[in-house]
Amino acid sequence: MDLDAVLLARIQFAFTVSFHIIFPSFTIGLAAFIATLLVRWRITGEERFQRLAKFWTKIFAVSFAMGVVSGIVLSYQFGTNWAGFSKVTGNVLGPLIGYEVLTAFFLEASFLGIMLFGWNRVSPNLHVLSAVLVAIGTSLSAFWILAANSWMHTPAGHEIRDGIAYPLDWLAIIFNPSFPYRFAHMFTAAYLTTSIVVLAVGARYLVQKRFEEDARTMVRMGLGMVAILAPLQLVIGDLHGLNTKEYQPAKLAAMEAHWNSNEPADFILFALPNKEQNGNDYEIKVPIPGLASFVITHDFAGTFKGLNDFKPEDRPPIAPVFFAFRVMVGLGMLMILMGAIGAYFWVRGTLFQSNGYFKLMQHTWPMGFIAILAGWWVTETGRQPWLATGILRTYDAVSPAITFNAVLTTLILFVIVYTAVFSMGVYYINRLIDKGPAGAAKEPPRGQPTRPLSAAEDATREAIIGAN
Repeated sequence: MDLDAVLLARIQFAFTVSFHIIFPSFTIGLAAFIATLLVRWRITGEERFQRLAKFWTKIFAVSFAMGVVSGIVLSYQFGTNWAGFSKVTGNVLGPLIGYEVLTAFFLEASFLGIMLFGWNRVSPNLHVLSAVLVAIGTSLSAFWILAANSWMHTPAGHEIRDGIAYPLDWLAIIFNPSFPYRFAHMFTAAYLTTSIVVLAVGARYLVQKRFEEDARTMVRMGLGMVAILAPLQLVIGDLHGLNTKEYQPAKLAAMEAHWNSNEPADFILFALPNKEQNGNDYEIKVPIPGLASFVITHDFAGTFKGLNDFKPEDRPPIAPVFFAFRVMVGLGMLMILMGAIGAYFWVRGTLFQSNGYFKLMQHTWPMGFIAILAGWWVTETGRQPWLATGILRTYDAVSPAITFNAVLTTLILFVIVYTAVFSMGVYYINRLIDKGPAGAAKEPPRGQPTRPLSAAEDATREAIIGAN
């Protein structure tokens, strides 16, 4: 593959969207977690729930701000680098993004300020309601964005006239064949990611013997979600795989590095796909014949399409899809294991005597983010060479005036700026975690209610110099 303007534009979009997706994934789960804490506070009257909600709201503010900043450039790239994509698919995808703004964004914008700055300024019930509505808004946003993304993978409910897609059936467009599985998979991943972060922070405090009451609450809530969601994600992933086999067989073949459709597929742990030889080098397999076929078809002798069934120009990049899939699955199995071990200690009544377990858990916070990125790379790289499957190829979607130097320059700038923003964001969040939740519920409100993003400034100030 030659390094040209098109490939650079793909790398640029992959970099920016990979950076961006981390923060919405986290805030989706975190908004629900904060809302749950506040509801439990109103039901029980226990201050620890309010204190934890205040603590995690500060982290939410920083993450939300970074998500907004990192997402702005995505629409910029649609216009500068991918004008052909906008022209062909705009009639379908434009309204879906519009629905996201009219429903999710307006709902979030209306109540985010109350959630961030309503402490001691509005009634407790209104403040709790605002947090619940923000959580619903983040979920609605994910719904519309994933509907648009899923349509690109499995288009439905449209017709093509003069090379342009026109909507015919909006229900078919929204609920396209892959949407239910993609939405369930991503939504569960977001909640699982947040749960692991909460568990890791609680474990960190227990190891340090700080904020132990709050830490125990975080561990119980985080571990409970991990123990439930990690096995559930395995089931959802299996159903998603069956859908991929039917609608995107080339992607599935790349995920398994499976070449010959006439033979059952073994589960390959490691290999170097060799597209020149139409095979794999240095294969390491699980010593159970037909295991991959069993996973995909639920039959050890089952067969599915291999890479040789597709022309070379119709195959996705094999190696990135193959390795990213194994990273995702491997981390998923580790999540199931850590949830099962924690649940075992919990049932035995020895959870909070298991210091060794917490010493390990405090370092697990990146797992969910890495798994989300790996899964995103699988699904998006596996769609190639199509931007909208069967409708528009990637090389036909670029802007006519795109140039190598222009894309290279902006890519370098994005890498520099995004690296700086990410590094500062992680630094400030870690500082907030170091300060901990002690006394958070008693602090006076800060910032301006008319400026929701100023909550990030406030949280950053506190991370650097502490609350006055």
